[in-house]
Amino acid sequence: MHVEFTADVWFWKGPAPWYFVTVPESGAVEIEATAAMVSYGWGMIPVEVRLGDTTWTTSLFPKDGSYVVPIKASVRRAEEIDEGDTVTLRLTIGV
Repeated sequence: MHVEFTADVWFWKGPAPWYFVTVPESGAVEIEATAAMVSYGWGMIPVEVRLGDTTWTTSLFPKDGSYVVPIKASVRRAEEIDEGDTVTLRLTIGV
């Protein structure tokens, strides 16, 4: 299953700082429909993500009724992405 959406990059300063993009409600509903079939520990969902010319494998984290996509530092550098930027992501669920 594929989900494509546009959203803003945000920064979490926690004990392990990281950049994320939150899946909008419409995409979260699609993902939730298949979550039980592909999820592993703590509701994590394996995905392949495409942002611009960069593709990588990661896992979606459930958060506040939706999911967040972690954006690696190498991806942010390659695509020149920073906090507050609006990006378009294409997710392939269950990789």
